[in-house]
Amino acid sequence: MKPTLFVLAAGMGSRYGGLKQLDGLGPNGETIMDYSIFDAVRSGFGKLVFVIRQYFEEDFRNKIVSKYQNHIPVEVVFQELDNLPEGFTVPDGRVKPWGTNHAVLMGKDVIHEPFAVINADDFYGRHSFSVLAEELIAMEGRQNHYCMVGYRIGNTLSESGSVARGVCETNAENFLTGVVERTAIERIDGEIRFTDENGKTIVVNERTPVSMNMWGFTPDYFQYSEDYFVEFLKANKDNPKSEYFIPLMVNELITQNKARVKALDTTSRWFGVTYAADRQGVVEKIKALVDAGEYPDTLF
Repeated sequence: MKPTLFVLAAGMGSRYGGLKQLDGLGPNGETIMDYSIFDAVRSGFGKLVFVIRQYFEEDFRNKIVSKYQNHIPVEVVFQELDNLPEGFTVPDGRVKPWGTNHAVLMGKDVIHEPFAVINADDFYGRHSFSVLAEELIAMEGRQNHYCMVGYRIGNTLSESGSVARGVCETNAENFLTGVVERTAIERIDGEIRFTDENGKTIVVNERTPVSMNMWGFTPDYFQYSEDYFVEFLKANKDNPKSEYFIPLMVNELITQNKARVKALDTTSRWFGVTYAADRQGVVEKIKALVDAGEYPDTLF
């Protein structure tokens, strides 16, 4: 069975003002997401699932889904504020859904095979999809064995300012032992540095793996996520801005010895529009990849 690509796109409506401004960065107006889906299809993924907000469904189906459906089967699921376990209600003051792992939970009724999770607006690169597809195919029929693509930190920086990254801690066998969110990471005088929680400047190796929210799971992950969401809601009932993130769930499974998560190395360079000033650089990087023959002029 071929793995599924699960695309987190629920934030699109607010970020892009409906979908009217979905940014065309490729030579023929392709979006970053078009490149991810093209890479996934040629790496052997067999189905595409989007999680979105219901209010922009019609727009999304017309502008986005219609592009892909002749190339790969597509499903759409919805992340809403009130998608909560029995006995819980939306707290006063809550306006946004519950974060990336809540979004992942929305796929549980349509995904029954190993699956990848990615952000809609990050450029991940061909090699990353290739190594992830290979690992997901090997994960068929297994449980409690997941993976993530660990980007080399030097391949994920912005030229326009500092970035935040989930820095991965791994053991000798390349299994994750934890993901620590680090902020204000940048290259200064040729070295990659960040400031730790004690105010100390730390220099990190170019190849240190970081999470760019590119994960691989098997369907048993949904049950863990559902169970832990109850604990999360109890602990955060008085915090209207709390978010149930994927690394939170993954760290819980690792520290409880319930699952192992393999960190897959990739030579792909990640890029995205972190700052408005990044946009032109992204356009140029995509053009260079097209000119080099990595991608055709027109994808779909």
